[in-house]
Amino acid sequence: MNLKAYQVAKIIDGIVEGNDQISINKLSKIESGEEGSLSFLGNPKYNNFLYSSKSSIIIINKSFDLDRPVNKTLIRVEDPNKAFAVLLNSFNKNKRILSGIDQNSSISDNVKYEQDLYMGSYSVCKENSVLGKNVKIHSQVFIGENVSIGNNTIIFSGVKIYDNSIIGSDCIIHANTVIGSDGFGFNLDKNGNQLKVIHNGNVILEDSVELGANCTIDKATLGSTIIKKGVKIDNLVQVAHNVVIGENTVIAGLVGIAGSTTIGKNCMIGGQAGISGHLNIGDRVMIQAASAVFKSIKSDSTIMGYPAINYRDYSKSYIHFKNLPSVMKSLDKIFKSEKDG
Repeated sequence: MNLKAYQVAKIIDGIVEGNDQISINKLSKIESGEEGSLSFLGNPKYNNFLYSSKSSIIIINKSFDLDRPVNKTLIRVEDPNKAFAVLLNSFNKNKRILSGIDQNSSISDNVKYEQDLYMGSYSVCKENSVLGKNVKIHSQVFIGENVSIGNNTIIFSGVKIYDNSIIGSDCIIHANTVIGSDGFGFNLDKNGNQLKVIHNGNVILEDSVELGANCTIDKATLGSTIIKKGVKIDNLVQVAHNVVIGENTVIAGLVGIAGSTTIGKNCMIGGQAGISGHLNIGDRVMIQAASAVFKSIKSDSTIMGYPAINYRDYSKSYIHFKNLPSVMKSLDKIFKSEKDG
Protein backbone atom coordinates (compact mmCIF):
# COMPACT_ATOMS: atom_id res chain seq x y z
CA MET A 1 0.00 0.00 0.00
CA ASN A 2 1.58 3.27 -1.12
CA LEU A 3 0.41 6.55 0.40
CA LYS A 4 1.63 10.11 0.10
CA ALA A 5 1.89 12.36 3.13
CA TYR A 6 -1.19 14.39 2.26
CA GLN A 7 -3.20 11.15 1.89
CA VAL A 8 -2.02 9.92 5.29
CA ALA A 9 -2.95 13.27 6.82
CA LYS A 10 -6.44 12.97 5.37
CA ILE A 11 -6.92 9.49 6.88
CA ILE A 12 -5.83 10.54 10.38
CA ASP A 13 -7.06 14.16 10.31
CA GLY A 14 -3.54 15.56 10.63
CA ILE A 15 -1.53 18.58 9.48
CA VAL A 16 1.55 18.06 7.27
CA GLU A 17 4.84 19.81 8.00
CA GLY A 18 7.30 19.29 5.15
CA ASN A 19 6.94 17.54 1.82
CA ASP A 20 3.30 16.48 1.46
CA GLN A 21 4.15 14.47 -1.71
CA ILE A 22 6.61 12.07 -0.09
CA SER A 23 5.44 8.44 -0.23
CA ILE A 24 5.50 5.55 2.23
CA ASN A 25 4.73 1.87 1.67
CA LYS A 26 5.04 0.41 5.16
CA LEU A 27 4.82 1.17 8.88
CA SER A 28 7.69 0.86 11.33
CA LYS A 29 8.89 1.62 14.86
CA ILE A 30 10.44 5.04 15.18
CA GLU A 31 13.72 3.59 16.52
CA SER A 32 14.11 1.24 13.55
CA GLY A 33 12.47 3.28 10.82
CA GLU A 34 13.85 3.35 7.31
CA GLU A 35 13.29 5.27 4.12
CA GLY A 36 9.82 4.72 2.72
CA SER A 37 8.29 3.92 6.11
CA LEU A 38 6.00 5.80 8.47
CA SER A 39 6.47 5.89 12.25
CA PHE A 40 4.84 7.65 15.18
CA LEU A 41 6.02 9.27 18.41
CA GLY A 42 3.54 8.39 21.12
CA ASN A 43 5.80 8.01 24.18
CA PRO A 44 8.18 10.68 25.55
CA LYS A 45 10.81 7.97 26.17
CA TYR A 46 11.35 7.86 22.40
CA ASN A 47 11.64 11.61 21.81
CA ASN A 48 15.32 11.42 20.82
CA PHE A 49 14.52 9.04 17.96
CA LEU A 50 12.53 11.78 16.27
CA TYR A 51 15.83 13.39 15.23
CA SER A 52 17.76 10.21 14.34
CA SER A 53 15.03 8.03 12.77
CA LYS A 54 15.31 7.33 9.04
CA SER A 55 11.52 7.11 8.60
CA SER A 56 10.19 9.26 5.78
CA ILE A 57 7.11 10.37 7.72
CA ILE A 58 6.61 10.61 11.49
CA ILE A 59 3.34 11.30 13.28
CA ILE A 60 3.71 13.57 16.32
CA ASN A 61 1.47 15.43 18.72
CA LYS A 62 0.21 18.87 17.69
CA SER A 63 1.70 20.40 20.82
CA PHE A 64 5.17 18.80 20.50
CA ASP A 65 7.98 21.44 20.52
CA LEU A 66 11.03 20.61 18.39
CA ASP A 67 14.45 21.08 20.01
CA ARG A 68 16.09 21.33 16.59
CA PRO A 69 15.14 20.96 12.92
CA VAL A 70 14.25 17.55 11.49
CA ASN A 71 14.87 16.41 7.93
CA LYS A 72 11.71 14.39 7.44
CA THR A 73 8.03 15.08 6.95
CA LEU A 74 5.96 15.40 10.11
CA ILE A 75 2.21 14.99 10.50
CA ARG A 76 0.79 16.60 13.61
CA VAL A 77 -2.33 15.10 15.23
CA GLU A 78 -4.23 15.28 18.52
CA ASP A 79 -3.21 11.76 19.61
CA PRO A 80 -0.36 9.94 17.77
CA ASN A 81 -1.24 6.56 19.33
CA LYS A 82 -4.83 6.65 18.10
CA ALA A 83 -3.76 8.00 14.70
CA PHE A 84 -1.30 5.15 14.23
CA ALA A 85 -3.97 2.63 15.23
CA VAL A 86 -6.22 4.09 12.50
CA LEU A 87 -3.41 3.63 9.97
CA LEU A 88 -2.79 0.04 11.09
CA ASN A 89 -6.45 -0.68 10.49
CA SER A 90 -6.29 1.00 7.08
CA PHE A 91 -3.24 -1.06 6.04
CA ASN A 92 -4.92 -4.25 7.27
CA LYS A 93 -8.04 -3.62 5.19
CA ASN A 94 -5.93 -3.31 2.08
CA LYS A 95 -4.40 -6.75 2.41
CA ARG A 96 -5.34 -9.41 -0.12
CA ILE A 97 -9.05 -10.20 0.20
CA LEU A 98 -9.50 -13.88 0.94
CA SER A 99 -12.35 -15.72 -0.73
CA GLY A 100 -13.28 -19.16 -1.96
CA ILE A 101 -13.43 -22.62 -0.46
CA ASP A 102 -10.24 -24.66 -0.62
CA GLN A 103 -10.61 -28.02 -2.37
CA ASN A 104 -9.14 -29.76 0.67
CA SER A 105 -11.76 -28.36 3.05
CA SER A 106 -15.07 -30.05 3.89
CA ILE A 107 -18.51 -28.44 4.24
CA SER A 108 -21.58 -30.56 4.86
CA ASP A 109 -24.28 -30.27 2.22
CA ASN A 110 -26.86 -28.58 4.44
CA VAL A 111 -24.56 -25.83 5.78
CA LYS A 112 -25.84 -22.36 4.85
CA TYR A 113 -23.21 -19.83 3.77
CA GLU A 114 -22.67 -16.80 1.54
CA GLN A 115 -20.68 -16.68 -1.70
CA ASP A 116 -17.98 -14.49 -0.14
CA LEU A 117 -17.04 -17.20 2.38
CA TYR A 118 -13.35 -18.01 2.68
CA MET A 119 -12.46 -21.47 3.96
CA GLY A 120 -8.83 -22.52 4.09
CA SER A 121 -7.33 -25.93 3.51
CA TYR A 122 -8.31 -28.88 5.71
CA SER A 123 -11.03 -26.96 7.55
CA VAL A 124 -14.31 -28.70 8.39
CA CYS A 125 -17.85 -27.42 8.93
CA LYS A 126 -20.45 -29.96 10.06
CA GLU A 127 -24.22 -30.31 9.57
CA ASN A 128 -26.82 -27.58 10.09
CA SER A 129 -24.34 -24.78 10.70
CA VAL A 130 -24.89 -21.25 9.39
CA LEU A 131 -22.04 -18.97 8.26
CA GLY A 132 -22.76 -15.26 7.72
CA LYS A 133 -21.52 -12.81 5.11
CA ASN A 134 -17.78 -12.29 4.60
CA VAL A 135 -16.77 -14.95 7.14
CA LYS A 136 -13.07 -15.87 6.92
CA ILE A 137 -12.12 -19.33 8.16
CA HIS A 138 -8.42 -20.12 7.94
CA SER A 139 -6.85 -23.56 7.59
CA GLN A 140 -7.39 -26.55 9.90
CA VAL A 141 -10.43 -25.10 11.68
CA PHE A 142 -13.13 -27.44 13.00
CA ILE A 143 -16.73 -26.20 13.24
CA GLY A 144 -19.22 -28.63 14.74
CA GLU A 145 -22.91 -29.19 14.14
CA ASN A 146 -25.57 -26.49 14.54
CA VAL A 147 -23.03 -23.68 14.91
CA SER A 148 -23.94 -20.10 13.98
CA ILE A 149 -21.25 -17.59 12.93
CA GLY A 150 -22.15 -13.96 12.21
CA ASN A 151 -21.05 -11.58 9.47
CA ASN A 152 -17.41 -10.48 9.05
CA THR A 153 -16.07 -12.84 11.69
CA ILE A 154 -12.48 -14.07 11.29
CA ILE A 155 -11.39 -17.48 12.60
CA PHE A 156 -7.69 -18.27 12.51
CA SER A 157 -5.96 -21.61 12.06
CA GLY A 158 -6.49 -24.46 14.47
CA VAL A 159 -9.62 -23.10 16.19
CA LYS A 160 -12.13 -25.71 17.36
CA ILE A 161 -15.79 -24.70 17.76
CA TYR A 162 -17.97 -27.38 19.33
CA ASP A 163 -21.62 -28.14 18.50
CA ASN A 164 -24.34 -25.55 19.15
CA SER A 165 -21.98 -22.62 19.71
CA ILE A 166 -23.19 -19.18 18.66
CA ILE A 167 -20.60 -16.66 17.40
CA GLY A 168 -21.67 -13.09 16.67
CA SER A 169 -20.67 -10.66 13.92
CA ASP A 170 -17.29 -8.90 13.67
CA CYS A 171 -15.59 -11.34 16.03
CA ILE A 172 -11.94 -12.38 15.84
CA ILE A 173 -10.85 -15.78 17.18
CA HIS A 174 -7.13 -16.43 17.17
CA ALA A 175 -5.24 -19.67 16.59
CA ASN A 176 -5.93 -22.85 18.55
CA THR A 177 -8.68 -21.43 20.74
CA VAL A 178 -11.38 -23.93 21.77
CA ILE A 179 -15.00 -22.85 22.15
CA GLY A 180 -17.59 -25.13 23.72
CA SER A 181 -15.44 -27.77 25.42
CA ASP A 182 -16.89 -29.55 28.46
CA GLY A 183 -16.79 -27.81 31.79
CA PHE A 184 -14.71 -29.34 34.59
CA GLY A 185 -17.38 -31.02 36.68
CA PHE A 186 -17.35 -34.32 38.56
CA ASN A 187 -19.25 -35.92 41.45
CA LEU A 188 -18.05 -38.73 43.71
CA ASP A 189 -20.11 -41.90 43.74
CA LYS A 190 -20.51 -44.12 46.80
CA ASN A 191 -17.27 -45.91 45.93
CA GLY A 192 -15.26 -42.71 45.71
CA ASN A 193 -15.04 -42.69 41.91
CA GLN A 194 -15.32 -39.46 39.94
CA LEU A 195 -18.49 -39.34 37.83
CA LYS A 196 -18.48 -36.88 34.96
CA VAL A 197 -21.17 -34.18 34.98
CA ILE A 198 -22.59 -34.01 31.45
CA HIS A 199 -22.67 -30.48 30.04
CA ASN A 200 -25.65 -29.90 27.77
CA GLY A 201 -25.38 -26.13 27.35
CA ASN A 202 -23.46 -24.05 24.83
CA VAL A 203 -21.29 -20.95 24.39
CA ILE A 204 -22.51 -17.61 23.08
CA LEU A 205 -20.10 -14.95 21.83
CA GLU A 206 -21.90 -11.71 21.10
CA ASP A 207 -20.78 -9.19 18.45
CA SER A 208 -17.26 -7.68 18.30
CA VAL A 209 -15.68 -10.16 20.71
CA GLU A 210 -11.98 -10.94 20.27
CA LEU A 211 -10.36 -14.05 21.74
CA GLY A 212 -6.59 -14.48 21.80
CA ALA A 213 -4.67 -17.63 20.91
CA ASN A 214 -5.03 -20.80 22.98
CA CYS A 215 -8.06 -19.71 24.99
CA THR A 216 -10.70 -22.16 26.22
CA ILE A 217 -14.33 -21.19 26.68
CA ASP A 218 -16.25 -24.08 28.28
CA LYS A 219 -19.91 -24.67 27.53
CA ALA A 220 -22.54 -24.43 30.25
CA THR A 221 -23.86 -27.37 32.24
CA LEU A 222 -27.31 -26.05 31.38
CA GLY A 223 -28.00 -22.77 29.57
CA SER A 224 -25.09 -20.78 28.15
CA THR A 225 -21.62 -19.49 28.89
CA ILE A 226 -21.90 -15.93 27.58
CA ILE A 227 -19.19 -13.52 26.41
CA LYS A 228 -21.01 -10.25 25.79
CA LYS A 229 -20.56 -7.58 23.15
CA GLY A 230 -17.15 -5.95 22.80
CA VAL A 231 -15.25 -8.19 25.24
CA LYS A 232 -11.53 -8.54 24.48
CA ILE A 233 -9.63 -11.55 25.86
CA ASP A 234 -5.87 -12.08 25.62
CA ASN A 235 -4.01 -15.35 25.01
CA LEU A 236 -4.17 -18.40 27.28
CA VAL A 237 -7.32 -17.49 29.20
CA GLN A 238 -9.63 -20.12 30.72
CA VAL A 239 -13.34 -19.32 31.02
CA ALA A 240 -15.26 -22.07 32.79
CA HIS A 241 -18.85 -23.29 32.42
CA ASN A 242 -21.78 -20.89 32.91
CA VAL A 243 -19.55 -17.82 33.26
CA VAL A 244 -21.00 -14.52 32.02
CA ILE A 245 -18.62 -11.69 31.05
CA GLY A 246 -20.16 -8.24 30.63
CA GLU A 247 -19.85 -5.84 27.71
CA ASN A 248 -16.47 -4.26 26.87
CA THR A 249 -14.57 -6.02 29.64
CA VAL A 250 -10.88 -6.66 28.87
CA ILE A 251 -8.95 -9.65 30.22
CA ALA A 252 -5.17 -10.07 30.00
CA GLY A 253 -3.29 -13.32 29.46
CA LEU A 254 -3.25 -16.35 31.76
CA VAL A 255 -6.41 -15.40 33.65
CA GLY A 256 -8.58 -18.22 34.97
CA ILE A 257 -12.28 -17.76 35.75
CA ALA A 258 -14.05 -20.58 37.59
CA GLY A 259 -17.57 -21.77 36.89
CA SER A 260 -20.81 -19.79 37.30
CA THR A 261 -19.12 -16.47 38.03
CA THR A 262 -20.61 -13.30 36.56
CA ILE A 263 -18.33 -10.40 35.61
CA GLY A 264 -19.80 -6.98 34.92
CA LYS A 265 -19.35 -4.40 32.18
CA ASN A 266 -16.16 -2.44 31.46
CA CYS A 267 -14.00 -4.40 33.89
CA MET A 268 -10.22 -4.70 33.52
CA ILE A 269 -8.56 -7.92 34.68
CA GLY A 270 -4.77 -8.12 34.81
CA GLY A 271 -2.65 -11.06 33.72
CA GLN A 272 -2.50 -14.25 35.81
CA ALA A 273 -5.44 -13.23 37.99
CA GLY A 274 -7.58 -16.08 39.29
CA ILE A 275 -11.30 -15.72 40.03
CA SER A 276 -13.13 -18.30 42.08
CA GLY A 277 -16.52 -19.76 41.14
CA HIS A 278 -20.07 -18.58 41.85
CA LEU A 279 -19.02 -14.95 42.42
CA ASN A 280 -20.54 -11.70 41.25
CA ILE A 281 -18.00 -9.11 40.04
CA GLY A 282 -19.61 -5.69 39.54
CA ASP A 283 -19.22 -3.18 36.71
CA ARG A 284 -15.99 -1.23 36.13
CA VAL A 285 -13.99 -3.39 38.54
CA MET A 286 -10.21 -3.35 38.14
CA ILE A 287 -8.39 -6.52 39.21
CA GLN A 288 -4.62 -6.12 39.33
CA ALA A 289 -2.29 -8.74 37.86
CA ALA A 290 -1.72 -12.01 39.76
CA SER A 291 -4.56 -11.31 42.19
CA ALA A 292 -6.72 -14.10 43.63
CA VAL A 293 -10.40 -13.24 43.98
CA PHE A 294 -12.33 -15.39 46.46
CA LYS A 295 -15.38 -13.23 47.16
CA SER A 296 -17.84 -11.08 45.21
CA ILE A 297 -16.73 -7.51 44.40
CA LYS A 298 -18.85 -4.36 44.27
CA SER A 299 -18.88 -2.11 41.20
CA ASP A 300 -16.15 0.54 40.77
CA SER A 301 -13.67 -1.30 43.01
CA THR A 302 -9.94 -1.73 42.44
CA ILE A 303 -8.46 -4.80 44.10
CA MET A 304 -5.10 -6.52 44.39
CA GLY A 305 -3.34 -9.31 46.25
CA TYR A 306 -3.74 -12.88 47.47
CA PRO A 307 -6.46 -12.91 48.59
CA ALA A 308 -7.46 -9.75 46.75
CA ILE A 309 -8.37 -6.73 48.89
CA ASN A 310 -8.85 -3.02 48.25
CA TYR A 311 -5.91 -1.73 46.20
CA ARG A 312 -5.04 1.11 48.62
CA ASP A 313 -5.23 -1.23 51.62
CA TYR A 314 -2.95 -3.67 49.83
CA SER A 315 -0.42 -0.93 49.02
CA LYS A 316 -0.33 0.21 52.65
CA SER A 317 0.00 -3.38 53.88
CA TYR A 318 2.80 -4.10 51.43
CA ILE A 319 4.94 -1.35 52.94
CA HIS A 320 4.84 -3.20 56.27
CA PHE A 321 5.20 -6.60 54.66
CA LYS A 322 8.40 -5.74 52.79
CA ASN A 323 9.87 -4.29 56.00
CA LEU A 324 9.00 -7.41 58.01
CA PRO A 325 12.50 -8.99 57.86
CA SER A 326 14.15 -5.89 59.36
CA VAL A 327 11.33 -5.58 61.93
CA MET A 328 11.89 -9.20 62.97
CA LYS A 329 15.62 -8.59 63.36
CA SER A 330 14.87 -5.68 65.66
CA LEU A 331 12.41 -7.76 67.66
CA ASP A 332 14.94 -10.60 67.94
CA LYS A 333 17.50 -8.13 69.37
CA ILE A 334 14.96 -6.87 71.91
CA PHE A 335 13.99 -10.41 72.96
CA LYS A 336 17.64 -11.44 73.20
CA SER A 337 18.57 -8.42 75.33
CA GLU A 338 15.59 -9.06 77.64
CA LYS A 339 16.57 -12.71 77.97
CA ASP A 340 20.20 -11.84 78.67
CA GLY A 341 19.13 -9.17 81.17
